[in-house]
Amino acid sequence: MNQVYHLSILTCLIFSIILFAGLLYTCIVFYQENEKRAGFRALLLALFLPPIYQITWYYNWEIMALILTADLLITGILFLIPFGNKQNITDDFPKTKIDERDIMFSRNELKENTERFNEYYSKNPNKLKLDNEFRKEPGLTAEKSIFFNELAYKAANASFFTVDQFHQAVDGEINPKKSDISKGELSKFIKDWSRKLGALNIGITELKDYHFYSHKGRGEDYGNPIESNHTHAIAFTVEMSQEMVAAAPQSSIVMESAQQYLEAGRIAVQLAQFLRSLGFSARAHIDGNYQIVCPLVARDAGLGEIGRMGLLMTPKEGPRVRLGVVTTTFELETDKRSKDNSMLDFCLQCKKCAEVCPSNSISLDEPKLVNGIKRWQINSESCFTYWCKAGTDCGRCMACCPYSHPDNLLHNFIRFGIKHSALFRMLAVHLDDFFYGRKPKSADLPNWIPNSKKIKK
Repeated sequence: MNQVYHLSILTCLIFSIILFAGLLYTCIVFYQENEKRAGFRALLLALFLPPIYQITWYYNWEIMALILTADLLITGILFLIPFGNKQNITDDFPKTKIDERDIMFSRNELKENTERFNEYYSKNPNKLKLDNEFRKEPGLTAEKSIFFNELAYKAANASFFTVDQFHQAVDGEINPKKSDISKGELSKFIKDWSRKLGALNIGITELKDYHFYSHKGRGEDYGNPIESNHTHAIAFTVEMSQEMVAAAPQSSIVMESAQQYLEAGRIAVQLAQFLRSLGFSARAHIDGNYQIVCPLVARDAGLGEIGRMGLLMTPKEGPRVRLGVVTTTFELETDKRSKDNSMLDFCLQCKKCAEVCPSNSISLDEPKLVNGIKRWQINSESCFTYWCKAGTDCGRCMACCPYSHPDNLLHNFIRFGIKHSALFRMLAVHLDDFFYGRKPKSADLPNWIPNSKKIKK
């Protein structure tokens, strides 16, 4: 009996030390992330939880032994026994193509009393009233918008301006002499070089009809049917700074969006030119000049899933990425997509993005049939109208998504549990609410971005 008693003392002590060290590490990580609320709560747990175990042992070591055994069993169930992944939360394959003329960016470019304007709304009269709402607002990076900040907005516009300069380079002349290179060798080189250029994750997929828009909705080719003989696509992500995103919907988010659209555009244009120099047709698809629906291509290339907020959710950065795509006639070595039902199930349960959305544009419901397939769909009109009020591309959903937390040991530990256990997914939602809050406040702007709305003369 004494041996069991002494063993329980040792076990309880070791467990308390591990618990204290784990919570203290968690506290340090939170403070490094400038998450003061989360850090304070982790510190309180570190100071009070281990002593509670010790006090419980002192008064009744047998109960403590049962508690420790239960803790170990629960931990094993949560992390080591994979189960509970729901299937078919969303459907995979759209039955119709999207017309780019219907997206908000295209409708935003329509000018009143022009032929395009009159033609579009004569065919879509139900959208005119909706679109007139965002036309009443100041607009993106406009001076009278809610989060106007002269330096930040002009910096964002400088990035968008530079992206526009890439539009003339998305396609070009093809070297008449084709390179004799294997698809395996070229696919590997493209992935390695893309990472060298700044891409975060890269995948390759075979193109399907639903990847393409049906018609162009922007630029000189407005209204033209999209025709392409390209068979394969390279999709990649670039990371958006967690610090810049955390302050959303303030001005840092539009700065970061613009910068990462620029980075994605730069990489895509380089890759496309590289492939053309090898003798193969290739086109870069960048902000403002797409022929394809980037999230669908990236999903099928194995880079993530399309979640509740309608954005591509990646395993380690969540929606905190921007996408670039290059299409080509070269038959590259494709990546096999494995549908991540755990990520979709987490979206099903979490709903945080919907609750923090300033315009209530994200559905709290389960996926519904939209054009014949089951998926989530945001209210793009109310979302874009808020953008035009705010002057930024909002990003509150992106900032508050639990998957957007930094890529480090603590959060990767949580991601591991989310991926492997339905029970842990339920727990993770409540843990995120406990530490960060159900509706966390926006972070302050980074220190180097002036808070003053206009430059002092």
